[in-house]
Amino acid sequence: MLTTLIYRSQLNLSHPSSELRELVERAKLRNSKLSITGVLLSRGSEILQILEGSEESVVKLFHKIRDDKRHSGVVELMRDYGPRRRFENVGMLLFDLQIQSPKEVLQSVLRYSKLDSYLVSDDRVFKFIQTFITDQRPSSVEERYDPTKWTLTTETLPPGASLGLLANQPCQFALQPIVEPSEGKISSFEALIRGNDGGSPEHFFSSLEPDKIYEIDLQTKAYAFALAEKLGIGNHKIAVNLLPMSLVNVPGAVAFLADQIKKHGLKPEQVVIEVTENEMISGFNQFNSAIKQLRAEGIGLAIDDFGSGYAGLSLLTRFQPDKIKIDREIVSNIHLSGPKQAIVRSIISCCSDLEITLVAEGIEKLEEWCWLESAGIRRFQGFLFARPQLNGTGEIHWPHLVR
Repeated sequence: MLTTLIYRSQLNLSHPSSELRELVERAKLRNSKLSITGVLLSRGSEILQILEGSEESVVKLFHKIRDDKRHSGVVELMRDYGPRRRFENVGMLLFDLQIQSPKEVLQSVLRYSKLDSYLVSDDRVFKFIQTFITDQRPSSVEERYDPTKWTLTTETLPPGASLGLLANQPCQFALQPIVEPSEGKISSFEALIRGNDGGSPEHFFSSLEPDKIYEIDLQTKAYAFALAEKLGIGNHKIAVNLLPMSLVNVPGAVAFLADQIKKHGLKPEQVVIEVTENEMISGFNQFNSAIKQLRAEGIGLAIDDFGSGYAGLSLLTRFQPDKIKIDREIVSNIHLSGPKQAIVRSIISCCSDLEITLVAEGIEKLEEWCWLESAGIRRFQGFLFARPQLNGTGEIHWPHLVR
């Protein structure tokens, strides 16, 4: 299948001009044998390359490029399929913006195009090319957050061991911190529900009678607040996940939460209710009144797994939560994905305008944290920093600059 792949990167060469031309000459021979066309645009160390050929050959070559130490910050921008080639099968073309003007480069690229001229203006590949040629913005990743310059140090949080369960407790909770690495502090803890066998939330809820799910979902939050009291979380916030319809279908649900918060020595402002966008939109009109009651009590609200459903932006036009947690699918390997980066930048801009706190969840790699931190996100949750600890708190890993 004919495939077009576009990526950007920085080239690490001791003699950029001469070494780049040598690389292009070698690539021309290699690509010709594989029936791959490479269109490489260069502006100093910054490059944009279009690879066109069979899917197997293009993907294999791209993986080789990504592993090449002469490239850094390799980000895939687009992978597309088509019925015919956009460019002549010439192996490799180099266009150097330090030698040619943007107008000359664009005209040169178009000479090799096989598309009819009227199709070029709407073609995404040529839009990427034109943007790179005319755009003078520097790379968005700050040197301060180069992942090769960071390491992790371990701290054990008190009490460091699991606490016992209360009498007749139907479930357990695992605590996972939400951290601000740049400040070296914990902003809150999320209490993640587990079965008494340590099983997942899905396993716990699947064991309940369907007509009891909302009632039990609400009641279990009392045990999360009790755990927070036993651990002595101080001024930290605690977040709990709740099915939105638990607030609607259980009479006096908000009053129950408020009573349990007070009973266990917490302040309403310390508690954040997390709901997912899919759950909210299914019964939003009913849930909206519960939101008002939560606000009146001083309890916070967050949208969890933002971006995993279909209604996230629509929800933000109808109400604004205190916090949004970006879904792990979006932030996973974000340092390698141009589409994910563009989406997260738009979320950051939107939440900045609306003064909504952002949390990136599911962080497992230093590279992910470095990109997100450089983009402006300050709060994080994930295995990179700490794993959930059943009925207690465990180790936390802080990033530190290597001196």
